[in-house]
Amino acid sequence: MAHASPRHVDARTVRDWLGEPDTVTVIDVRSPAEFETVHLRGSYNVPLTLVGEHTEQLAAHLDRRVVLVCQSGTRATQAHQRLAGVGAERIHVLDGGIAAYSAAGGDVVRGRARWALERQVRLVAGTLVLAGLAAGLRAPRARLLAGGIGAGLTVSALTDTCTMGRVLAALPYNRGPRDHTPVEVLAQLPAARKAA
Repeated sequence: MAHASPRHVDARTVRDWLGEPDTVTVIDVRSPAEFETVHLRGSYNVPLTLVGEHTEQLAAHLDRRVVLVCQSGTRATQAHQRLAGVGAERIHVLDGGIAAYSAAGGDVVRGRARWALERQVRLVAGTLVLAGLAAGLRAPRARLLAGGIGAGLTVSALTDTCTMGRVLAALPYNRGPRDHTPVEVLAQLPAARKAA
């Protein structure tokens, strides 16, 4: 099924929209730990995995303008594709993610500092490539590790997914103080307005 291209929106526009909070819902699709580190004031944390597993339930809660947020826009775009696939409308992706919003003077809440998931992926991938090349000096077959990581990164770019990111997101470091159940996450969202 073809998905609609996401409507991107700049940080200043989102900041203006949040001046009337009852007209917009901001959903942060990063991990709970990333959300705890920094997030837009008034946003709701609905991790991408939950969006994928409960797309229709989430879409049922979205009856106003929605802005999807992540670190860089990749995960927000994936969430948009899933929501658009079940007919959700008025969905936007924040260009430049959290950093762009903060740089535009948007109100963010800062908590315990943690590395962003994308930065963790770069560290782990780079370390594995270096380890494979270094070990390859003694055991040439070890260079296959570097090749495997390179192939994985290529597939990740072509499919706009990241298996390593999903694995890292499951680690305790990337969880918030407590993982919320899907029911708890959906219950935190604003109630759908009744039709007039």
